Amino acid sequence: MTDLTRLTAAETAARIASGEVTAVEVTEAHLARIEAVDEKVHAFLHVDREGALAQARAVDEKRERGEELGPLAGVPLALKDIFTTKGMPTTVGSKILEGWIPPYDATLTQRLRDADVVVLGKTNMDEFAMGSSTENSAFGPTGNPWDLTRIPGGSGGGSSAALASFQAPLAIGTDTGGSIRQPAAVTGTVGVKPTYGAVSRYGMVAFSSSLDQGGPCARTVLDAALLHEAIAGHDPLDSTSIDQPVPAVVEAARNGDVRGMRVGVVKEFAGEGYQAGVMQRFNESVELLRELGAEIVELSCPSFDKALAAYYLIAPSECSSNLARFDAMRYGLRVGDDGTRSAEDVTALTRAEGFGPEVKRRIMLGTYALSSGYYDAYYGSAQKVRTLIKRDFDKAFEQVDVVVSPTTPTTAFPIGERADDPMAMYLADLCTIPSNLAGNAAMSLPCGLAPEDGLPVGLQIVAPAMADDRLYRVGAAVEAALTAKWGHPLLEEAPSL
Repeated sequence: MTDLTRLTAAETAARIASGEVTAVEVTEAHLARIEAVDEKVHAFLHVDREGALAQARAVDEKRERGEELGPLAGVPLALKDIFTTKGMPTTVGSKILEGWIPPYDATLTQRLRDADVVVLGKTNMDEFAMGSSTENSAFGPTGNPWDLTRIPGGSGGGSSAALASFQAPLAIGTDTGGSIRQPAAVTGTVGVKPTYGAVSRYGMVAFSSSLDQGGPCARTVLDAALLHEAIAGHDPLDSTSIDQPVPAVVEAARNGDVRGMRVGVVKEFAGEGYQAGVMQRFNESVELLRELGAEIVELSCPSFDKALAAYYLIAPSECSSNLARFDAMRYGLRVGDDGTRSAEDVTALTRAEGFGPEVKRRIMLGTYALSSGYYDAYYGSAQKVRTLIKRDFDKAFEQVDVVVSPTTPTTAFPIGERADDPMAMYLADLCTIPSNLAGNAAMSLPCGLAPEDGLPVGLQIVAPAMADDRLYRVGAAVEAALTAKWGHPLLEEAPSL
């Protein structure tokens, strides 16, 4: 029998629906894979073996009763540990929530259950999603399956590593400044940041509320589209949720064709700091799109150069407000409550012990930016730059259908290399941040290996808000062309664990 962990999600679902394999067999195969390799990778923080097998048995019982199964019924999934899961720990990679078990499911979690997706467990992440490498997790770093001494991206490195090491065919991530796309790029997988508001944030622990967006992670464009369709849609519990139909992403992924499309290349996404091999693979991808029938249009978006600075004022400002709820009074860690200390002292001691260095750094930066006398100079100015970035995108999309760029300036860097240099770490999100500030849709998919180190390179595709289907149309065309060129999917080259 074919190794069940090597199948795509679409193939897995088809075999379960036909009765060729059972959902329990598929789940057991992935649980065995986790047991075999995750000690090295550390993709998971919690594996829900009993819960996953119970979900799988329920799918098999449905099939035996002749009930119609959904497109992803019985397919295993790794869930980023930022979504609440009833009866399963949600830590957000932080000591301050270690062992906390939520009393309710996030809307996204519930939609996964409704779609009969089998949730294997919760994946490792940078604490409160603050980071670009998954080195900021309170529970230790995750390794990149291509080279375990390198980072798997962040903040959703656990989800991307689970995919790349074949521990799950599907995963969920969240993207505040690139935390779905950047891990996808450095692990050779597919990651999509849907339009802001297209996937409910209810039950997703907040980092920066105007930027955070959950989305699908997979090994193929079609698998990502199937998962996107399962989790997207209006949610009355989320005041920022868009009340519009979900774009036809699965249809676009099945019929990828870029003939006649106008593809924009932004000159600001190149230059100093970009690895030569990354730019080589990106330029080859642009030529490939031209060969496939797309028109290539060169663009300039001058405000993009200010995006990184604006992001690192807006995101910390919002996090300093959102994380105020972790006060040791209602849930999570409590330190120093011996009956002699005031509530303020207990809160201070708890935060000192519960929050890690990067979280403290961003809280302090955000509190300073929002303080009296500095608000207009910092936070207010950053919001003005955000408006300029959105206008640059609007102008660009008057000329083109999508914009493409490298996803990250470099391939995966060694664990620890940038730990003492926050600015070098922040530069990993140089290409991804503008899309979060503007709220539009973006995807990263593999476009080859950098010749100098043999590590994956990601191609980023950006589309206007609620035109998410364009991502899948272009992504599917590129994926099919590259697969035909190489004769096999990129990920098959990943070293065996």
